[in-house]
Amino acid sequence: MQVQARTSTFSGQQLVTRRPFVARAARPSVAVVQAAAATEESERLRLNNLSPQPGSKKNKNRKGRGYGAGQGGTAGFGMRGQKSRSGSGIRPGFEGGQTPLYRRLPKLKGIAGGMGAGLPDFVVVNLAQLSKFAEGEEVSLESLEEKRIVNLSGRESRLPLKVLGTGELHAPLTIKAAAFSASAKAKIEAAGGQAVELPQKATWTRQAHEAAAN
Repeated sequence: MQVQARTSTFSGQQLVTRRPFVARAARPSVAVVQAAAATEESERLRLNNLSPQPGSKKNKNRKGRGYGAGQGGTAGFGMRGQKSRSGSGIRPGFEGGQTPLYRRLPKLKGIAGGMGAGLPDFVVVNLAQLSKFAEGEEVSLESLEEKRIVNLSGRESRLPLKVLGTGELHAPLTIKAAAFSASAKAKIEAAGGQAVELPQKATWTRQAHEAAAN
């Protein structure tokens, strides 16, 4: 008795006919996206459409509130150590008790150390900087600032003027300042000018104060 084997073939065409075709939605064109963005940007700001930028506002994590907070048993602070304790945190510059760097460095004098001994007491001008003045003009702190020879700001605006003797003076000038160097005064007088020393506010001392009170 002969048994005839049954063979069946399965083609891709049958799969296409069995499975319904679902068309994908068409993607919006670039022009449509740009038009929508322009519409959003051109919308006027109103009280009803004000809101923070997306992602700028985040909920603060409540540290150390148990496993339910989603941060584990130690809230990311570890098991031991100073930074795992309640009220943790160390001040800037703290190095565990050893002498910190800002105390190990040498102490500086003058401006770098913040001491008044290194700060200037005068606005200094040399004779070589007075070439902008014509013969017979008067030189003072105000006229120097008008001619932009000095640019005073901050603490310098309250300092008196001192003239030094670097350079030569080729015109007779009347120079009014709080102090002159010996060489500057000699060169001013040699050029036919005049060095006028302005009186300054006396430095306060306890002895002078008590003498004036009596």
